[in-house]
This record gives sequence, C-alpha cells and structure tokens, in this order.
Amino acid sequence: MATLCRRYGISRKTGYKWLGRYGEGGVAGLEDRNRAPRGTPHGLAPEVTEKILTLRRRYPTWGPRKLLARLFVEFPSATWPAASTVGDLLKRHGLVRRREKGRRSPDSSGPIVEATGANESWSADFKGWFRTGDGVRCEPLTISDNFSRYLITCQAVPKVTLGEVQPLFERAFRDHGLPRAIRTDNGTPFAHRPGLGGLTRLSVWFLKLDIWPDRIAVGRPDQNGRHERMHRTLAEDTASPPAADLALQQARFDDWRETYNTIRPHEALGQQCPMQFQQPSARPFPAVLHPWEYPADHHVRRVDAKGYIKWRDGRVYLTEALRKETVALFCDDNGNWAIRYRKFDLAVLDHHSGEIFCSGVARSGHP
Repeated sequence: MATLCRRYGISRKTGYKWLGRYGEGGVAGLEDRNRAPRGTPHGLAPEVTEKILTLRRRYPTWGPRKLLARLFVEFPSATWPAASTVGDLLKRHGLVRRREKGRRSPDSSGPIVEATGANESWSADFKGWFRTGDGVRCEPLTISDNFSRYLITCQAVPKVTLGEVQPLFERAFRDHGLPRAIRTDNGTPFAHRPGLGGLTRLSVWFLKLDIWPDRIAVGRPDQNGRHERMHRTLAEDTASPPAADLALQQARFDDWRETYNTIRPHEALGQQCPMQFQQPSARPFPAVLHPWEYPADHHVRRVDAKGYIKWRDGRVYLTEALRKETVALFCDDNGNWAIRYRKFDLAVLDHHSGEIFCSGVARSGHP
C-alpha cells in the first residue's frame, strides 16, 4: 500500500479511503460525492425567517441593516442574525433588486451652514416631476431638517410659483419655527441667477425672517446629497408606479412621510428615526414683520416697482425682487457704497463709475 501511494502521490490515509469505498460500492463507490453539509446547525429558525421576510415585503427598499434595526425595536427579546445573513436570505427569496452602478459624485465642499443641531439648516427642493395615472403633472416640494433628517414637508404643487410655494413654507415655519438657513439649488423660485444676489421674492422673504439662503454651487447637486438621497427613496416607495390620481398620490406621500419620520431607521442616526432628534426651533414664526431700522449713517432708499432706486442725480437698477422694500447704502473703507437689505450685504456700488459689483448675499456684521 505504501509503495502504491507513493507512486500516485497520495497519502496512505487517502489510499485506504478510496480502497474502502471500492470495497463498499465497487466502481460506483469511486464517484464524487455531494459535499454539501447534511444539516444547517446555524440556519435561521422559521419564525425568524418569516419576520424578516414579512418586514421586507412591507418595506421593499429597506436593506438588511434597516430591517434588523426595526426588528430589534419590535422584538427586543429575540435573537437576530448578522446583516450579511439577512442579505443572503433576501437573495434566496428574490427580494434583492440589482442597482446599476452610478458615477461617483465629485467631492462636495459641504454646506455653508453645517447642521450641528435641529433647525440649524433645512434643505428644500422639488423632486423631479412625473405624471399620475390620469396624466396630471405631479411635482412635490420637499423640506427636511439637515441634522435630524426629519421630513417636514412633502406636498405636490400644481405650479412652481411663489403663490403655491410660500404658503407651504409658512406652514412649516408656523409648525416648527424658523431655521437658521435653508439650503436650495439655484432654480425657481429659490434663486434668480442674473439678479442682484440671486434674489427672488421668496428669498427676499427668507431674508426678512433672518434666514440665510444657503445655495449650492451651480451643477453640484451632491452638495445637497442628503436631500437628494431622500428623493430617490421617495420615488422608489411612492411613485414606482405612480398613483391613479393626484389625491391618491398625495395620500402616498403623507403615509410615507409618517413612516420615514417615525418608523424607518436611518443609518446616519445610529439606526434611529428622525423623530427622535427633531425638536421645535427656538425662533418662532413672527406674528408681524416690523419695518427695519437702519443706522443713522446709512442712506435709506425705497425700491420702486421696476427695481430701481434713486441715487444722487439718477436711478440705479437693483432687482424687481426688492420692489417696495427699503435698502440702505453705506460707505465702506474704499469709498464705495455697500448696498444692504436689513442684515445682509447684497452688492457694492462703485463710487466713480456707478457700476454695481455683485458679490452674493453676505451678512453685513452690522447690528
């Protein structure tokens, strides 16, 4: 036996194993055998499997970690498997959808106002429009808190106009108080790029409320990535496919918003829900907006209906977004005139040429 094993390059133990199989079953005993384990000592119990699959079918876009976080809340005394085991279970039952790999977004410079607490910074945007089953256009306005991820508003609007959008912001401000900043893109109605300071009637109203218009750079939606990621989940859960009509679609939005805020775990929050981190702002919505008092050394001007102010012997165009508002000009250290609206510097008027240099909205630092 030793000589034969050396000739064929195997151990004597292996030689005796194959000899024994031949003795038991002849040539058929030498065929390859199934190496799969006869049992699964570490397999999932049927009741555990059922709970995981039931929750996944209820929330088909939740991954293993979110499912486990919620199951720990609903069944704290149960023993749950690792996230990788849950992932394998979902694959076996055909509950995993393959995602196409997208292009990696460039590094973001981050928000101008970093959210260190609730209501430090909100985000607002319109989720891409689509049509409901009856062909009606649906374009929801969404507002969320950047610290708690709490979804404040998810409301379909008939048209993206000041008349439709401002009441939704006012309702959010009355319910939750005022944020320090609102982060948006540069589209209507949040900004008007050619205008002075990019102002619109809506952003002028924000300035009146002492809310910073925290705009992302042009072509950089990744700078509002938290909000954009929420939009993707919103579309998957509520509009794939859309509801039959706008009323039913809004009902989906309302139900989803409740789930998102109070049930769905959020990885960035330690698998807790946004509701656990949200709180009212210390700045309530004011009942009355009083006229602004500029310091005595400021030259106060009223903007006419066409966006002009009278200055010296002529007229200077600012923006129609400021019509009927009062601005002030203050001489800076270079002899030029800073154009201010309430607490914010909007531009600089050159002393010699009378040309306006737009530098974007900035806090004046003046009380």
